[in-house]
Formats: sequence, C-alpha cells, structure tokens
Amino acid sequence: MAEYENETRAAYDGVVELYASLFADRLETRPFTRAMIGAFAELVRATGSPRAADVGCGPGHLTAVLHDLGLDAFGLDLSPAMVGHARRAHPALRFDEARMEALPVGDRALGGVLAHYSMIHTPPGELPALLAEQVRVLVPGGLLLASFFATDGPEPVRFDHKVTDAYSWPVDRFAGLLAGAGLVPFARLLHDPASDRGFLDAHVLARRA
Repeated sequence: MAEYENETRAAYDGVVELYASLFADRLETRPFTRAMIGAFAELVRATGSPRAADVGCGPGHLTAVLHDLGLDAFGLDLSPAMVGHARRAHPALRFDEARMEALPVGDRALGGVLAHYSMIHTPPGELPALLAEQVRVLVPGGLLLASFFATDGPEPVRFDHKVTDAYSWPVDRFAGLLAGAGLVPFARLLHDPASDRGFLDAHVLARRA
C-alpha cells in the first residue's frame, strides 16, 4: 500500500464519528448532488445491470441512498473504522474494506461506480491507474459518477483538507483522464462551493465505451 494510502486510512480511522455526524444527512441540503446521484441511479438501472459500488463509501450513507433508488448497492472503503461504522448504521447492506486501486470485484461485474469525493486524496500521478480499475469492473455502457473539488487553473492544486492532503482538479483535465481510461464523459455539473475553500464542487458522469 502506498504511503499516501496509509496516511489516508489512518486519518479517516481517527475521525469516524465526527465525519459521520457531519455528512450522514448532508445530502438533504445539497440539491445539486442529490440530482446527480438520482440521475446516476436511473441510468445504471437502465443498463440492466443494477449492481453498483460506492467506492470510498465512508459511513455508508450514500450506499443506502443508492439502495433506496433501486440499485443493488454495496460500499467499499479503505478505512476499516469507516467500514465498521457503515455496517452498524446500515446492517442490511454490504460493506467491505478495499483499496480503490484493487477492487474486490470481477471484470465487467457492475452497472455503476459512485466515487463521491473519494478520489480527492489520490496524487495526480496515481489517478490514471485508479480510473483504469473503475473501468475494469464496469459492464460496457456502465456508469461512473465522480465528484471532486474543481479549480479554474490549468493544473491540479494540492491543499490541506481537514482530514488529510487532497487535490482539486480542472474539470476539463479530469474529464480527459476519464476519456484516457476508456470512459466517455457526457454530463457535468459545477456549482459554487459549500465551504470557504473557494473550490467549485464538480460532478462528472461518464459511460464505459
């Protein structure tokens, strides 16, 4: 496991209860995010392969949302403490510990992958391999919804996230990485930040070619 992954895992293990208290119900106040997740679920159902992974699921709240939207959803997270919390909070759903670069899922097994701000701690040079792994598990026509912090500049920007180091991305640059991994980006939503960091919130939907 890479050093940044060890640091990320340890950091999230240490803030599980606080993180869950801050974010478990936050979707109720985020209409743009809610709309994109709803569109993602509808499109995944239309593939005929409703199985979907919430990668970087944290406390499991979005896994439960996907389940309520009709998907056969399960959650994966690097942090064992987050996985434990998710299992306690949502005992009817499946949650497992896993790295995004090595998903415990067969080739072409999923209709959808949700990556909700779960790629933000990945250094730019490591992101292509991570995206290739998301593509590997998708059926042809399967969907990836990636949410991340966006910047107007030409390069990714490293910043001090409240948990551990993170990166914001130019949206066109991120979409280019998706295309390079074998995905076709076809919808994006940018909106004003919900915090004082100053970055835009970005959501990009892409389909496996």
